[in-house]
Amino acid sequence: MAVTITQRIQRIPLFLALLLLPVMGMAQPDDTLSVLFVGNSFTFFWNLPQVVSAMGESQGVPIRTSRSTVGGASLEQHWKGEKGTNTRPAIEAGGWDYVVLQNHSTSAMETPESFMEYGRKFAGLARSAGAEPLYFTTWAYKSNPLMQPAITAAYAQLAKEVDAGLTPVGPLWESVRRSRPDLELFFDDKHPTPVGTYLIGLAFYKQLTGQPVKEIPNRLATTDRYGEPLNLLFVLPEDGAFLRQAVDEFDFKEYTDKD
Repeated sequence: MAVTITQRIQRIPLFLALLLLPVMGMAQPDDTLSVLFVGNSFTFFWNLPQVVSAMGESQGVPIRTSRSTVGGASLEQHWKGEKGTNTRPAIEAGGWDYVVLQNHSTSAMETPESFMEYGRKFAGLARSAGAEPLYFTTWAYKSNPLMQPAITAAYAQLAKEVDAGLTPVGPLWESVRRSRPDLELFFDDKHPTPVGTYLIGLAFYKQLTGQPVKEIPNRLATTDRYGEPLNLLFVLPEDGAFLRQAVDEFDFKEYTDKD
């Protein structure tokens, strides 16, 4: 079962937590949801993990996020420590409620064996460290929307095999594009605009907390290491209202039911 904010169990003794501060950061309140995002530029564009955290803060829901990301990386490369990644030690350090796993955008089609193998391995590693794996179903490129069924099917199969959850960003993205073709979600052929990242953040906030997103603000901010305000994203009020409604009305269960 996935760990909720109210069900979170203290997993490591205090002395070990102090030793792990360089990896885990400052000690968190007991009700804080801790989430590690693993992936590449699809995850780090416009600071998605911090956006999710800021959404939680705006609603009084503490979400601590961290990331292990590098441009163009696949889960196989994360597993092998290639491209400067340090993902396995970060997971093994523990203290996470969820580990979000995002594979390379074409891996489901171009390297399906690797997609499944390392998706399974990371699920096992996350659980051995006391976390639940949560797969991040990515979206098709702007130039080739026909990619989406294969991406969606691969993540669904993987999640079913390991009895894990997933956040169906790709199908949600596709639905929003059909409803509002004027709303630009793409920065280029594949990466998100700030509006696209706002949409992704809403999906993860709802998936992680089980709460509606209708009160999420149109402007999201955090603070830097010196306590100075740092703006993350702005969306137009009419766009924000549409995206929040789209997320709250989207049938996540169609993609996340594991039976």
